[in-house]
Amino acid sequence: MNVITGLTRGGEEYTPEFVMEIKQSNCIGCGRCFKVCPRDVFELIDREDADIKEADDYEDEYGDDYEDGYGDDDEFSDDTSMVMSIQNGMDCIGCGSCARICPKKCFTHAPQGVEA
Repeated sequence: MNVITGLTRGGEEYTPEFVMEIKQSNCIGCGRCFKVCPRDVFELIDREDADIKEADDYEDEYGDDYEDGYGDDDEFSDDTSMVMSIQNGMDCIGCGSCARICPKKCFTHAPQGVEA
């Protein structure tokens, strides 16, 4: 299978790598990728709307539910916890700006195949 290639202004061929996935469990919701993306590929969503395993979703080695001893009555609000999500993945141009700016290395990129 052939992959999509492009040309630089200098005439050199390159293979763009398009965003495939965001590892939301690593995402801190800083919005840097959103700001540098020229094609509006990303959106910031509530962490609770994302499909992320939280610490209390795990069981310990004895089969007991994980308990941190603090419960849900702490003084912090989870309402403002946000993560990045791919909104328009087909609009990605493969520039890689998001991966270069991400402080947590949340992105997976790959070349895109072309059907002949």
